[in-house]
Amino acid sequence: MKDETRQPVSDSAAVHLSARQWLCALGLSLGLVWLLPVAWKAFEAFEPVPHYRVPYALSNDYWLYDRWLDQLPPDAIPVVGDSVVWGEYTAHDGTLSRFLGDANGALFANAGLNGLYPLALWGLIEHHGGTLANRRVLLHCNLLWMSDPEADMQLAKEQVFNHPALVPQFTPRVPCYRADPDTRLGRALERRLEPLSWARHLQQTYFGQQSAPEWTLADDGTFPPAYPNTYRLPVGVSGIPLSSEPPSPDRGAASGRHKPWAASQSGQVNMEWVTPESSLQWQAYRRLAKRLKGRGCDLLVVVGPLNEHMMNGATRAKHQEFRSTVATWLDAERIRFVMPEILPSEEFADASHPLTKGYERLAKRLTAEPVFRAWLGQ
Repeated sequence: MKDETRQPVSDSAAVHLSARQWLCALGLSLGLVWLLPVAWKAFEAFEPVPHYRVPYALSNDYWLYDRWLDQLPPDAIPVVGDSVVWGEYTAHDGTLSRFLGDANGALFANAGLNGLYPLALWGLIEHHGGTLANRRVLLHCNLLWMSDPEADMQLAKEQVFNHPALVPQFTPRVPCYRADPDTRLGRALERRLEPLSWARHLQQTYFGQQSAPEWTLADDGTFPPAYPNTYRLPVGVSGIPLSSEPPSPDRGAASGRHKPWAASQSGQVNMEWVTPESSLQWQAYRRLAKRLKGRGCDLLVVVGPLNEHMMNGATRAKHQEFRSTVATWLDAERIRFVMPEILPSEEFADASHPLTKGYERLAKRLTAEPVFRAWLGQ
């Protein structure tokens, strides 16, 4: 008896693409992926408040950093640097950029990130700061990163540090950085391909700094654990605010951390400074300064100041020697620079970070410098 339930197999509905059609489909797909970050900017609101800085919770969101620089008006002056520029102990309106703006009637923008150091700062500006070209840029130089071999990342022992995605992944070699080749390659690609950087932005902002699978499988910390995101779509997730920074108990004049360094430390410290010739951080800083200069930036470097009040005599002498080396190099490169005198002891929170009053005093001292005023065009 004939089985009428079986149907002959037909390929009449199949779609066969030629090599040219496959290439066209691949090109369209890649084009769509490349356009997604551009389209996302129209969808995602970003209206920075006055004296804006990238929020602490989004310190690893380099796509947002690039977007912040990209929307600066042409006459704005980015102040580039690490947590000293960002303002580790202060509120967003108590930083150097804010007080420079007040003192000079100009727009100085906080282009610092928390947790940076010269090796990471070079990577940030090289790959996520392309809009820093043909404009005035104030670049801070924090010599604390050269004050010992560990801070300079010279030690062969593996070290956990901030912003590993920004350091050189292959060359020059960073001895304490021990990531496997797959991780290095992924990080190198991410900072060169905007869609990957944008995907990281989504993770940092909307997925609790997790990948989509990690976010889906994350428990709520209770026992027995519950998994609130298992059947939840990411649509409608509020995420971390981009345009402003919520008040923090750790920063600002009312914070318990906002106090002079001597309130929690007694005695002076000894720092085993590295030599300028061997310093990885100083080499990275020089590459950064020359890169910005090569982009046509009118560069002004502000060196320090560090808290010499907490240094013993030998440390202070080595610090002064390193400062002289920095001044000699900047002068040879014809880069304008200012080396402000040390702030009062009570205006430092630690070895390099001023308190709010310290930033205000530093801004006034910079404004009074003839080199600064000539650079500003006043």
